[in-house]
Amino acid sequence: MPALGLSMVLIAVGAILAYAVDYQVSGVDLPTVGVILMIVGGIGLVASLLFWTSFAPFGARRHHEDVVDY
Repeated sequence: MPALGLSMVLIAVGAILAYAVDYQVSGVDLPTVGVILMIVGGIGLVASLLFWTSFAPFGARRHHEDVVDY
């Protein structure tokens, strides 16, 4: 599922910017951008998991077969 992977990439890039980059850019606070990316990635992760489970019926409903009597 592409949305799940993209969310994980956003979380990883955000964590790198927030905790591992020690570089100053004028006008941009990189740790804040990293935290924002992690939050957006987390929201996307939860949303994609909820969307994924909405299409995954439970148990026997997944292999439902209609019985036709002639």
